[in-house]
Amino acid sequence: MREEIQDTKEIKMDPITLAQEIIDGRRITRDDDLSFFLTCDLDELCKGADMIREKFIGDKVDLCSIINGRSGKCPEDCKYCAQSAHNHTNCEVYDFLPEEKILEACRMNEREGVDRFSIVTAGKALTGEEFDKAIHAYETMKRECKIDLCASMGFLSAEQLHRLHEAGVSSYHHNIETSKRNFPNICTTHTYDMKIETLKKVKAEGMYACSGGIIGMGETWEDRLDMAVSLAEVGVDSIPLNALMPIAGTPLEGLEHISEPDILRTVSFFRYINPKADIRLGAGRALLTNDGELAFKSGASATITGNMLTTVACATIRSDKEMLEGMGRNVTPEYMK
Repeated sequence: MREEIQDTKEIKMDPITLAQEIIDGRRITRDDDLSFFLTCDLDELCKGADMIREKFIGDKVDLCSIINGRSGKCPEDCKYCAQSAHNHTNCEVYDFLPEEKILEACRMNEREGVDRFSIVTAGKALTGEEFDKAIHAYETMKRECKIDLCASMGFLSAEQLHRLHEAGVSSYHHNIETSKRNFPNICTTHTYDMKIETLKKVKAEGMYACSGGIIGMGETWEDRLDMAVSLAEVGVDSIPLNALMPIAGTPLEGLEHISEPDILRTVSFFRYINPKADIRLGAGRALLTNDGELAFKSGASATITGNMLTTVACATIRSDKEMLEGMGRNVTPEYMK
């Protein structure tokens, strides 16, 4: 892990035994020799991760959906992103959406039985008049809908987070993307520490903190382990794991897709290191068997679903629910009970 840690505690057991120890109260830290997760039997690791998921999360699968509330022209230079002005993609460009369109999407997701709905905006931070529009949209959704509300709007201040919370937003999403070591290879216009500070503000506000990242961006296994431990140290409640789907016009367009066994190993050790968090499948589910069925048997307990405001979104939500119900998982949100 980090170079300054010389003496690590070797994990002298099999994955199933370790899983039981975690169920009994053990927690994995930077002091442990995390290379265990890279060399142990994958099938046993997945089985142990599922044991931990069943103990701490149960059979409920948390479904969330997003709408792209402002698109393109982002000044940040994230190498994976279609919406960065530094990259040469043909992404849509538009300012903050009309409230009616956001409300329509929210109502559709509520009808389909999604647990939470989020407005996501491109840019370093949503500010000024557009932030005020977002607040009004959330106040309207909170008043007219029962679905939980989330936001993903960049580097907000504590005051802005408080305003969102008061408007009815219960969770905030802000990915750290990768390890602290690898972060400068992915983005140079803001820092990893800025992301951690934002997450601390989210936790201080008493909101559900959602943060994860992307695997398959050329990082090492140690980077993935470091990201898992960093998120545990912050105490995030939900960890979206995305497998890079390289986009033409971005610096990462030539990278190969990560393999399913590597995704399953990553999902599994994230569960061991973050036993009580929702491990949420994000982008890259097309790389997985049956849109992630094996991952849901390897520690995953949540997913992003739908496809924004399209008829495809309904089909995707319904197929996800059908697959999960076929596995014996519960996909009924609290507001529908």
